[in-house]
Amino acid sequence: MDLMNSATASKIVYVLAGPTAVGKTAVSIALAEKLDTCIISADSRQCYKEMSIGTAKPSGEELEKVPHYFIDAFSVEQNISAADFETLSLNYLHEIFQEHNTAVVCGGTGLYIKALTDGLDEMPAIDEGIAEEVNELYRQNGLRWLQSEVKHFDPEFYATGEIQNPARLLRALVFARSNGKSITQFRGGEKKERPFTIVKSALDLPRNVLYERINSRVDTMIHDGLVDEVKSLLRFRQLKNLQTVGYSELFDYFDGKCSLQEAIEKIKQHSRNYAKRQLTWFRNQPGYHWFAADDIDVVEKIMALKN
Repeated sequence: MDLMNSATASKIVYVLAGPTAVGKTAVSIALAEKLDTCIISADSRQCYKEMSIGTAKPSGEELEKVPHYFIDAFSVEQNISAADFETLSLNYLHEIFQEHNTAVVCGGTGLYIKALTDGLDEMPAIDEGIAEEVNELYRQNGLRWLQSEVKHFDPEFYATGEIQNPARLLRALVFARSNGKSITQFRGGEKKERPFTIVKSALDLPRNVLYERINSRVDTMIHDGLVDEVKSLLRFRQLKNLQTVGYSELFDYFDGKCSLQEAIEKIKQHSRNYAKRQLTWFRNQPGYHWFAADDIDVVEKIMALKN
């Protein structure tokens, strides 16, 4: 049964995407205020209550300006997937559309946004025992081992060029070992129809400006207490939710594998690498209208797209 009836066909969802630190939060809040509506976060880590500084969540003041969904919604001990987000976000929209004609979806997790806008293919289940084994072997042997295993078990995925992303490599390897098939065989299915209009926008900045903003943001995170936040999560470090930029590097620092300054520099480098991957992802997705994040008229330009 559809989560939303035909009455929502005239509703509009404004998607705002782009790389980390480009300025999505500020633009999305300004857009939502203009539209007098709510924001659904499409960030795969901001939904966890315990991860705040390292995920650059909107500030308390920003959250007061506009109601947000999918922020601080779950414990880090819960595994929320793109499929979960598809269901959750459709339910959020159903609630928002009871009182508003529009909604804003803002985030940089491309697969989550795609899950909402296009839907996901049905995926066979994975073997949790294999998942635990693979994750433990990765912790022991590192990225090169993981890349080699994926090349052996899922050469189709390995050929896609995502071999620097441990989370995706782990998912592909667990899937292949659980099902004997490549995860790529379950992508690219038919797009699901949604009973609302989707307007896709993405933000960018000149590369040198974006990288300067990333470096500055990391310095601010450190100043705001990121080291203590990560220290408080040491007991959860084995969880895949914490195998992410800003946390993994500081776990290495606490293990004595590097100095604090080296860890900070790695966070900056890995954040820049992540931003580059995000830009590649969104530029390869159809239907996005690109805007300069520092354009003073960007909100008006996004709103004009519906016409």
